[in-house]
Amino acid sequence: MTELVIVGAGPRAVMLVERLLARRAPAPLSITLVDPFPPGAGRIWRREQSPLLKLNSMARDVTVFTDESCTIAGPIRSGPSLIEWAERVRAGTLPDVAIDDPELDAELRSLRPDSFPTRRLQSAYLDWFWRRSVAIAPPGVEVRWHEGTVQWVDDTVDGYEVALADGIRLSADVLVYAMGHNAREPEEAVVALRDAAVGAGLTYVPPAFTADADLGVFAPGDDVIVRGMGLAAVDAVVLLTAGRGGVFSRRDDGRLLYEPSGLEPRLHLGSRRGVPYRSKVSSQLQGDPPVCEVLTPAAVAELLARPGPVDFLDDVWPLLARELVWGHYRELFTGHPERVATTWEVFRETLREVDADTAALRRAAAAVVPDPLDRFDVRALDGPLGDESFSGPAEVHERVLRHVVDDLHLRTTPERSAAQALFLTILSSFLGLADIPTERWSARSRAIDLPVTWHAFFSYVASGPPAHRLEEFLALAEAGIMRFLGPDITVRVDADRGFVASSPRTAGEVSAHGLIDAWLPAATASASENPALRELASRHGREVHVSDETFTGSLGRIDVDDEGRVIARDGHPRAAMFAIGPFTSSMEAGAFTRPRSDSLSLRQTDRIAGAVAAALAARAAAGVR
Repeated sequence: MTELVIVGAGPRAVMLVERLLARRAPAPLSITLVDPFPPGAGRIWRREQSPLLKLNSMARDVTVFTDESCTIAGPIRSGPSLIEWAERVRAGTLPDVAIDDPELDAELRSLRPDSFPTRRLQSAYLDWFWRRSVAIAPPGVEVRWHEGTVQWVDDTVDGYEVALADGIRLSADVLVYAMGHNAREPEEAVVALRDAAVGAGLTYVPPAFTADADLGVFAPGDDVIVRGMGLAAVDAVVLLTAGRGGVFSRRDDGRLLYEPSGLEPRLHLGSRRGVPYRSKVSSQLQGDPPVCEVLTPAAVAELLARPGPVDFLDDVWPLLARELVWGHYRELFTGHPERVATTWEVFRETLREVDADTAALRRAAAAVVPDPLDRFDVRALDGPLGDESFSGPAEVHERVLRHVVDDLHLRTTPERSAAQALFLTILSSFLGLADIPTERWSARSRAIDLPVTWHAFFSYVASGPPAHRLEEFLALAEAGIMRFLGPDITVRVDADRGFVASSPRTAGEVSAHGLIDAWLPAATASASENPALRELASRHGREVHVSDETFTGSLGRIDVDDEGRVIARDGHPRAAMFAIGPFTSSMEAGAFTRPRSDSLSLRQTDRIAGAVAAALAARAAAGVR
């Protein structure tokens, strides 16, 4: 019997198993997933976390199944999205789903397509996906989960021996690392800040997955600086407010009201931009469907035909920014012609002439788009506070509140559907970048621009919190629980005042007893807290090192080829060792995805499953065991 061991059992791992089973990997075959957390959900989506924590995707936008849109070599095996799964459970057509938690069952019963589900409900969906995939495994294929942690892996004559923390040894002919997001050893700056905080008697929570962070260290009434305003910050705010007994309710005028429990700390939020991530879009397209106009396959082919590396900032970002302009204005002019002074046919010709010239574009838009909120500017989208300066904390706080109100209006009201077009445009652009081979990017692009600059911009624009979370921010501000500090926040430790936050564009400073650095730590394999991942980086594989005139250094990610094979330290791919996930050099694609979007994650998973199946077939043909 051929043995496949998968290190990890979260969404990526079980989606890989489904793809292997769909391809009917050669039997007899034993597949063992090793993870301390249950299969499907893994650590991040585990059921045992606060019911207040949610996905930032609507129930209709979550699936783990392939569908007719997928351009993959493996078989299509369709299945329900999260909302379709919930509807089938409600209808009694999925007898293999039993929800024994009354609160979770109530959520499932009331779930709508536009609901933002809790992570606990997503855990139930992923658990069902895992069990359904295993239940229809072909004859001769055994799939099991071993609850445990891999400590190290040794090469053997026939393959690998996988050593677990509980003393068990597993034999593997083929090995796959699929561990998802992992904690890491703290970076030097974090260690220095932590040591300074301890010396001053302050409370510091370093970067971490928020559900794992100890937020109980903050006492009621403590002043706490929250550095970062992405999804990790949103989760921290939720746990420190509603998670401590505060209650949100609707007023007669529709506005949200927060009633404090008295157990909350006082939160002071700041970040580089100084504003929260843009809310998820709930409007629907009303004009012509999105069409790729600038960052086209032909444009990508032209870039690849040039000699030398492709640079994100110099070569791709200008095209991407122009594509966003076209996406916004196409929807505005075709979906809301009453709000513009000319036709789309006329304005698109103007765009062909001026969309690469920011000043000319602003003048052209102002001439035919009367409402400033209908005009689009990529720089203003990314930095809504512009170059503004503020006289003090009160002024910057009020300015951020106005921005949040405007953002909610732009991204949730039907008449502002250009925000939906912008979302779809940036999503298609994300997929389009996958057509550029990894090795063609410049070193700076691979090290900084793609994983940091582009990923941060994409997340800020397209992967922000549900709109009701920003409504909660407004209510918390009105209740005196939350204050905004402004842009370009820096924090230092003062022996007398504690943590002191300041902005170069805001007069005055804010001091606090506590500090939360609200973001995920970098995915650096060699510094991971996971011993198997550290060993993979230092022994079986290697971290990617890039060097050219733009940048020299390590990416902190495991080097893999296009089919997920781990590149050994001698530069050759390992025939029977694979890796998939955010710790690899492959383009980050997430795990589950939107239905009917030909998602990059499903394409990657199917491609790697094909390579794993081929490796298993080769081992079986060689007569192993």
